[in-house]
Amino acid sequence: MLNTLLNEERAIVSEIAGTTRDSIEDEITIGGIGFRFIDTAGIRDTVDTIERIGIQRTFEKIAQAQVVVYLVDATTSASEEGNLPMSLISEIGKIREAHPHKPLIAVVNKTDLVEPKTVLRIQEPLAGIDGISVQMLSAKKGSGVEELKKKLLALVHNGALGRNETIVTNSRHYDALLKALEEIQKVQAGMEAGVSGDLLSIDIRQALYHFGEITGEITSDDLLGNIFANFCIGK
Repeated sequence: MLNTLLNEERAIVSEIAGTTRDSIEDEITIGGIGFRFIDTAGIRDTVDTIERIGIQRTFEKIAQAQVVVYLVDATTSASEEGNLPMSLISEIGKIREAHPHKPLIAVVNKTDLVEPKTVLRIQEPLAGIDGISVQMLSAKKGSGVEELKKKLLALVHNGALGRNETIVTNSRHYDALLKALEEIQKVQAGMEAGVSGDLLSIDIRQALYHFGEITGEITSDDLLGNIFANFCIGK
């Protein structure tokens, strides 16, 4: 899955369980938002000392992460009775117990190798677990990748991944944010003073204008008009 998202062979892929031991990290931009993906060792019972260290590091990375993407193998995770393996349920349970409020996306991979009815036997029980979002995916075929990206972006847009740790390095963006904050403070003061909605809307529109300077919703013509209106420029 990491290789598919990055569009390069970043991680070693093997049919042998326990291949990943050290974590592999890389970044990708989705919809203008930077994400750092960390591929870690799979969580399972093992007697291999090195793999156990890798699994311990997995839980450390989970604690640091803002969202957990739990990869499920569709070829080994569904029984004829429709029950998920107890080991898988236990693993997810450990993560939910340790981090009850952390967003968790269960990605069912290798869906191209199983029948649609098998996919449903995995999807339905997973979807029934509280607080889990389920995404079907075939990393080999590329299906479901865009849907996964949309789920990650949605977490950003609804504030689920907000930590107030954003650093603004662009001076123009910083200036726009300061101006937007000033307008928002005017709105807040106006609401406390009982100012009418018509007057408040002027400051709200101005705040949106400053945000638009950052998001790109303000066009080049708008920016040029602002430049010629407020700066002395020789023609």
